[in-house]
Amino acid sequence: MKLEILLLVLLVVVGGCTQQTDSTPVAQDLCTQICKSYNKDMSNGPCLSDNNSNWTVSDWVCDVAHSPRQDVDNLAENQCQAFRNGQAHHFVEVDTSCNLIRTV
Repeated sequence: MKLEILLLVLLVVVGGCTQQTDSTPVAQDLCTQICKSYNKDMSNGPCLSDNNSNWTVSDWVCDVAHSPRQDVDNLAENQCQAFRNGQAHHFVEVDTSCNLIRTV
C-alpha cells in the first residue's frame, strides 16, 4: 500500500513538473495577424517581430521568407536579430501572402 501511494505521488509530481504550455499556435496566429497588417513591401523577407510592440510571444520570432524557400532565406543576415543572437529559440515563418511556411 505504501509503495502504491509513493508511486502515485511521484507520478503526480513528475507529471506536474514536465507539463508545458504550447505557445506554437499562439505564435502562428500572431505572426499571421501581424503579417496581414504589415503595409510595406515584404519581398525582402522582413522580420515582423523585431521592433514590433504587438509581438508578445517570448522565445519566438516572426519572419517572412520565400515559398518555396530559397538559399537566401537561410542566411543569418536575413533572419530575425533576436533569433540570431539567441534571445529567441523558435520562429514562425510565413510567405509574402502571410501563409504559414513552417515553425521551428
